[in-house]
Order: sequence, then C-alpha cells, then structure tokens
Amino acid sequence: MKTGHKRILVTGGAGFLGSHLCERLLGAGHDVLCVDNYFTGRRENIAHLMSHPQFEVLRHDITLPLYVEVDEIYNLACPASPVHYQYDPVQTTKVSVVGAINMLGLAKRVGARILQASTSEIYGDPDVHPQTEEYRGNVNPLGPRACYDEGKRCAETLFFDYARKHRVRIRVVRIFNTYGPRLHDSDGRVVSNFILQALRGEDITIYGDGQQTRAFCYVDDLIGGMIAMMNADDDVTGPINLGNPHEISMQTLAQQIITLTGARSRIVNRPLPEDDPTQRCPDITRARQVLGWEPCVPLEEGLRRTIAYFAERLAERSELAVGAE
Repeated sequence: MKTGHKRILVTGGAGFLGSHLCERLLGAGHDVLCVDNYFTGRRENIAHLMSHPQFEVLRHDITLPLYVEVDEIYNLACPASPVHYQYDPVQTTKVSVVGAINMLGLAKRVGARILQASTSEIYGDPDVHPQTEEYRGNVNPLGPRACYDEGKRCAETLFFDYARKHRVRIRVVRIFNTYGPRLHDSDGRVVSNFILQALRGEDITIYGDGQQTRAFCYVDDLIGGMIAMMNADDDVTGPINLGNPHEISMQTLAQQIITLTGARSRIVNRPLPEDDPTQRCPDITRARQVLGWEPCVPLEEGLRRTIAYFAERLAERSELAVGAE
C-alpha cells in the first residue's frame, strides 16, 4: 500500500463528485491536479480550492491525450445524469472509451495507479436484486441510455485488458446513486429535482407510479469508499460496488423531502422514461469485507444537508418559495 505525499490527477475534478474528492485529497496533504472541460463541471465547485498552494486546475478534454507526471489517477470525467449524457451521446461514449484509453495510457507511461469511476448503470434494469459484482447486467445496447451504460461497460473492459496485458495497476468501483451539496441543479437527478421543486413550491414530478426504488449514498461516504479503494493492496482491482444498501421508493423519498422542507407541493406522475430501471440497490458485501467500508450518514441527515445547500443557492437568486408566504 502506497502512503505519504502523492501527486494525484482527478479528471472531472470540477464536477459533483470530483470537487469533493479534490477537497478530501488536499485535506490529506496531497498535490492535486484537477482536469475538467466544464461540460458539466463548474468552476464554482472548486472556487474555494483555487488559493490552495497544492491545487492546480487544467481545462482539458480527456478524449485528447494528456502528458503529466502523477502517482495516482482518479478517472471521473463523464456526464453522469441522463439529461447531460443524452445531450451528446456520441461524445458521452467517446469520453468513456477514448478517455479511458488516454488515461490508461498515461498510467502505463508513468507507472501510476488508476481508479475508474464506473457505475451501477453497468447492471441496466436488473433481474438480480440487490446487485452483486458478479451480475453481468440487463442492458439495452440500442436505447437512449446506452451511450452511458455501454460506454462505462467498455471502459471496464479496457481497464482489465490494460491490467492483464500491460500490468497497469487498476481499480474499478461501481458507483450507485449519490447525493449531497454541489449536485448540479439542472441535471435531472431525482434528489436535486425533488428538493428544488419543493423549495420553489412547485409540484414534485415522479416518473412512473413512484414504486420504483433507489438506494442513496451521501457524497462524503462515497468519497471515503473511493479513497479506500485507491489505497487498497495491489491485488484489489475490483469491481467493487460503492453505495448505500438501504432502498427507498420514489414516492417515499418525495414525501420525506416535502416533510423536511415544509413544502406544500403536490406529487404528480409522469410516464416512465425508456429503459429506466425499476430497482437499483447495491450488495456491498465485497466493500465491507475488502475495504472495511460502508456508508454511515443516514438518509435524513444527508437530505437535510443537501436541502440547506440548495436553499442557500435559491436564496441567493431570490427563488426560494418555501416559508415565504
């Protein structure tokens, strides 16, 4: 296990997860190079880090080669919400596949350890519940979500081929639904959607009958899992699921957010999007056994922190409706 001061590259470092990861790594005393093309990443996510003497930012698209000297690479670059990854599906596939090739090539050249932020979308609309790492998934390769699902699946293939053929030291984590401060407020993810609709006094929109389930992991827990995976022994390659194993229906989540915000919002139903999974929940047995990791922030506490973040953003823009009557 490598310890001590490191030079660490975080691709997608100005995004939701990336900015929290950069912050945590700087707090541990490392030099951090944040790379982002700002398609979904935002400068405001890393503004508070810009004056840090060990933090550097580079605007770059990883579909193009990158030549830097680093000890570790966290490859997070890719739009992660359907609204964003379906906006330009060809580019989404390219950043997953060509971006992975470029980052793996960099890791091979400099001898860096590299972690791939994969996704629970690997499993598609699962026939197995909860999802274990051995499950190979039920993915539609031709549907509107395929650019992301299949792009991430191909990236995993590349990671393991580079490990086998070139002895690159890889890590692969499959990230399940994560939420918290700095979620993009226009990416269409369910937690940010529900919170913003409630705070604005709007109807809360549920797609389908509301009985579909997800399991939500607070961002601080998730970042801890990623770092634990990177710091594990070299024989730990993954894939390993990272997420919260406690399921909740969309109907129940909406009701909980209405209660926590004090909103008067109604719940309205809309047709379920194509290929939207009805169940998504991780089996984290492997993470517990191999990494000694599991999430510890309860959903209610995490939602309170996230609601406070969005309430502050809306107040700054004078859009806050809850409690304004």
